[in-house]
Amino acid sequence: MKGGKLPKRQRLIGLWLLLSGISLLGGALFAAWLDSLYQPQGVARVVLWLGCFSGGGTIFLVGLLLERMLFTPLRHLQVQLARLVANPDAREDYPPEGWLRGLGPDLVRVREAWRGDRQRLATAHAEGARSAARIRQELETLLQVLDTPLLLCDHHRRILLFNQAAEKLFEAHTGLGLGKRLEALLPISSLQDALGKLPADGAPRELLIPCDERWLHMVMRRVPQSNGETLLTLTDATAAWTSEMGARAGLTQHMGPLRRHGASLASAAEALGSVRHARHIDDTLRQRLEAVIDEESRALGNEIENLGRLIEDMQQQGERLVPLWSNDLWQSLNERLGDRSIEVLPIGMPAWFKGDAPALLVMLATLLERLSQHAGTRHFEGEILLGNRRVYLDLIWPGKPLPQRELAAWCEQRLEMLPLSPRVGDLLRQHASDAWSLADGDGQHARLRLPLPAMDRVGAPPSQLPPRPEFHDFGIADLPPPDAELARRSLRALEIVAFDTETTGLELRRGDTVISIGACRIVNGRLLASDTFDARVDPGKPIPPASTAIHGITDSEVAGAPPLPVILPRFRDYIGDAVILAHNAAFDLLALQPTGSGTALDMPVLDTLLLSRALDESLDGHDLDTLAERYDLSFPPGTRHTALGDARVTAELWLALMPRLEARGIETLEQALALQATAFDREDACT
Repeated sequence: MKGGKLPKRQRLIGLWLLLSGISLLGGALFAAWLDSLYQPQGVARVVLWLGCFSGGGTIFLVGLLLERMLFTPLRHLQVQLARLVANPDAREDYPPEGWLRGLGPDLVRVREAWRGDRQRLATAHAEGARSAARIRQELETLLQVLDTPLLLCDHHRRILLFNQAAEKLFEAHTGLGLGKRLEALLPISSLQDALGKLPADGAPRELLIPCDERWLHMVMRRVPQSNGETLLTLTDATAAWTSEMGARAGLTQHMGPLRRHGASLASAAEALGSVRHARHIDDTLRQRLEAVIDEESRALGNEIENLGRLIEDMQQQGERLVPLWSNDLWQSLNERLGDRSIEVLPIGMPAWFKGDAPALLVMLATLLERLSQHAGTRHFEGEILLGNRRVYLDLIWPGKPLPQRELAAWCEQRLEMLPLSPRVGDLLRQHASDAWSLADGDGQHARLRLPLPAMDRVGAPPSQLPPRPEFHDFGIADLPPPDAELARRSLRALEIVAFDTETTGLELRRGDTVISIGACRIVNGRLLASDTFDARVDPGKPIPPASTAIHGITDSEVAGAPPLPVILPRFRDYIGDAVILAHNAAFDLLALQPTGSGTALDMPVLDTLLLSRALDESLDGHDLDTLAERYDLSFPPGTRHTALGDARVTAELWLALMPRLEARGIETLEQALALQATAFDREDACT
């Protein structure tokens, strides 16, 4: 509503009813006056009263006829045209009716001609599109299977491409995403000078940069014959760097003393050998040489012992020892043993540990073959037990423990399937481990125990996400520079974060607060549905059952979640430099910025409720459900009244409104904000 006035349709209906009422009231008064003046009887009196009411009745009937035969069909036509502008393939719910029924064949012809033109255009570009699709599919497949993290950025340092390896490297980092600046992901102070000096011929430049608590080895190349695009390949060099500065550095330090003591020992031994064959040699000299040999031998022995400890440390800290989830190890082991009819049934609680997965699988498969022959069974149980700084991997079978002599012989077996054919004992030493056999307390089972390095990590690994469809968008390079004036930027060039909240209730000024925040990103006019923010928030109070009945969130689902002061800075980091979008944004912003929140959301705000109201002032219903129906948008099952589900539909609604805004000359952010301001009134401000 504007200026406290009713929308045009309601004003028109009100005027119609007012005129009808005035006419009927005037007719009644006039009929009463004539009846008292002339006092007609019978038919004459009836005709008198009908004649006086005829004016008001005519106005009422004509208005009713116009509403049903003209105004309602016009509103339906407006809805259908709005839907067709947003989506030419939208369904046809409102065929012309009433006095507009004759437009039906013409409207169908226009729609079919429109769709036919689009079909012919699509056919004309089919070959090029097919080729581009094949190249894109091959590129995305390559990106998915490539283990090396890749980033491609334009000359404004905006990310144009990344792959799943990069997504895994920067897991849970809000700075990774299409269109985001590189400095949101990596320390720009370490990169800016190197990026500016890259040669145009694609020659690589290497850099070691800090990132959180890690060191990343980066290789940078300028893409030849491009508009300044740069390809970055990344490697987590933390383990190698630690090794270089740790055990390997210690190994280098020990080489000098080893050579010195060895040379001294050799010289003393040679001198002693000479004096033994000489005559008239003082015993004191012989004793001194023997003392030197004894001292150097002990020093050499100490250095060799220190060297052995360093080698053991290098084996324990080897770069091949990576975090492993025990359930994944058992599954891979059973797949490997499938053709040998040996099966391991995992029991007990799973846990994390460190190990060289390929080598462990080969070694365990070999040990299980030996155990199968020894115990006469092909069915084993596998259990992971937590010890003090160690994790014990146990293989369990019915029977007696292995004799230590037999187990020692097994440790000498070489594993021909691995490089250099190491022995079982070599792999055990690599993991700073050993192997022994013991009997269970029930006296009926025995187990082979292998201690492995433990990890502090708890909880199962996250489920494997499907391949992301938004790995690249080279059109980002054609967008205006990030430092360009935001107000004059075109709507399609905006980076937009659509968000929504769920709360404990609607009385935000009386203590209701946020329990869920969901958001997704629009870049270059495209919804990146997988680039999302979805977080539960602990409200610090019980959720009323009436609210749970709407959004389905219970107290147990937010128990232990971070409070709003912790979540809000993370959400602000996710937004970055984007414009924010919401449906009835005033409510959500009030929910996210209570008094003393400390984190300001001071970027421009677009509101699909106000924009729809400004575009279609004469239409009723601008709530999210009505607009989703109007523009043929759908909520996936179970997503309505969820923060992320509503945010995604809000983003789709914005993309549907954009062609209609552009058709009216609304092409920049400044113009869109001015348009939505015309639909904002005092009632909105009060709520």
